[in-house]
Amino acid sequence: MSKSTLQPRTAQLKSGSQPWLHQHGTEIQGYGTVRQFPLGLSHDVRMYSCQRLNQLLADTQILYALYKKHHWLMRGATFYQLHLLLDKHAGEQLELIDEIAERVQTLGGVAVGDPRHVAEITRISRSPNGCEEVPAMLSRLLEAHELILVDAHEAAAKAAELGDDGTNDVIVSDIIRLGETQAWFLAEHLVDTPLVRTD
Repeated sequence: MSKSTLQPRTAQLKSGSQPWLHQHGTEIQGYGTVRQFPLGLSHDVRMYSCQRLNQLLADTQILYALYKKHHWLMRGATFYQLHLLLDKHAGEQLELIDEIAERVQTLGGVAVGDPRHVAEITRISRSPNGCEEVPAMLSRLLEAHELILVDAHEAAAKAAELGDDGTNDVIVSDIIRLGETQAWFLAEHLVDTPLVRTD
């Protein structure tokens, strides 16, 4: 094969088929702002809802990451069951992240997405870099759920008061209901019930 056949044949490419790489642009909407959409909700209501949703979104992204981490680090006699359960919960949290982000965008806001930005605004405590005992990992997940649920109940009530029914619905139907169910499943794994009766 000749050297000339190894050279790219850019002259034969149509102008519309070559991607324009390494593009940089200016920020066209800042985080913490909302665009005007014809939603029947005031600017202030949409700003409030976006702020509350972005906090829930950041915390939910950290909860998702904790679920994946703890899913990998499970050990002991219940490894298989917990490994599968935590991965199932992680998948449900990942879907929830998309739901929350889409609600922020629907309101004209900018959803928090960069992991570095998420780490700056989350209220969930950072876990150790290494592996904890299984009950400690499950407790950490429960504490994160409770933090999110407390915030979600407050945000849902305020959204309803402000007339933002869509945000209220996302928070109640998606965040709260899923969080309560997942917390229930986790809590049952921390009950010290013997497998057999000894009396």
